[in-house]
Amino acid sequence: MKRIYVIVGEMSGDAHGAGLLRELKTTEKNLEIYGVGGPEIHEISNGNAVNWVEDAAVMGVIEVLKRYGWFKERFAEMLGEIKRLKPEVLLLVDYPGFNLRFAAAVKKELPDTKLVYYISPQVWAWNKKRIPKMVDLLDEMLCLFPFEKPIFQDAGLLTTHVGHPLVDELASENIQVTREQALVGLFPGSREREISKLFPMMIETAKALHTWRPDLSFEVPAATPKLAKTMREMISTAGVGGYLTLTDGGSHNLMKRATCGIVASGTATLEAAVLGLPYCLVYKMAASTYFLGRLLVKIKYIGIVNILAGEKVVEEFIQHKAEPPEVGAWVKDHLSNDTKREALVAKMAEVSSLLGKEGTHKRAAERVAHWL
Repeated sequence: MKRIYVIVGEMSGDAHGAGLLRELKTTEKNLEIYGVGGPEIHEISNGNAVNWVEDAAVMGVIEVLKRYGWFKERFAEMLGEIKRLKPEVLLLVDYPGFNLRFAAAVKKELPDTKLVYYISPQVWAWNKKRIPKMVDLLDEMLCLFPFEKPIFQDAGLLTTHVGHPLVDELASENIQVTREQALVGLFPGSREREISKLFPMMIETAKALHTWRPDLSFEVPAATPKLAKTMREMISTAGVGGYLTLTDGGSHNLMKRATCGIVASGTATLEAAVLGLPYCLVYKMAASTYFLGRLLVKIKYIGIVNILAGEKVVEEFIQHKAEPPEVGAWVKDHLSNDTKREALVAKMAEVSSLLGKEGTHKRAAERVAHWL
């Protein structure tokens, strides 16, 4: 019997980590999975991994500090559990703020456990000084983008470029594209902080757009039941239920049906690009966190599509610019101009081709199996 301990802190990581583990279980028949993640990780582990993402998906320095006591308790509980289980491999999926600290503790307490990182932290954007620390801690890095491999490998860390799991996940869904000309998709994110910061702006934008064109309808998917409850109350309070529909999940389906979208910064922006949805990126956080971020981040764009392209492909509305007049103007422009929408879709398709071929989950699982 072999054991693997996995740590996932966000919904996107839950999907990617579960895809890897499903592949791994096809070759490792007697594998036991423990750790923390989301609903998919919980299911693939037969309930051994705790579903904690609704509480753990906190972003930003100030936001994390407010929850410091809670994270400290979870850290201690998980360290105690992994010391008892003594797994062959600790699989860390994205979530660097927590995972790199946990990796250091496990390296000290369980030197025989191999540490594999899946979905490399974007240290090339915000803190290259952490790379030597990662070289000391980790046994292998599994990265998604080709430009990431030399960054870690040249520093001395065994690194494998496995491609992007979205290619596998979206291909397996086989969603048909049927654009609804009067449908706008709203994607405010999968964290409570994102919903509180971005969804009110999206509702006000929808109001203005509906006044401009009463035939428009809007749809928003809720990432979790907890968020759905909050969002349903916000829709009711705003009185937009007649033309703004809330669904439980189904973001990829909506990305295939909408004519335009407003998408919170994160994995969803890459999903939208792969699925051919013309969209603008929106991003807001606490002013103090944003100020700290501006001091740390060393890149021109925050959207991964723009980072991969090396130029502005997708419009980014960040912080004070992420307001109804600015975002609404972009949506109006792209709803009214077929040529602009088609040009944006074509450029996003070019960037999406850089994500690699299908088989990411299998390639990643093979590397984890090596360490098992």
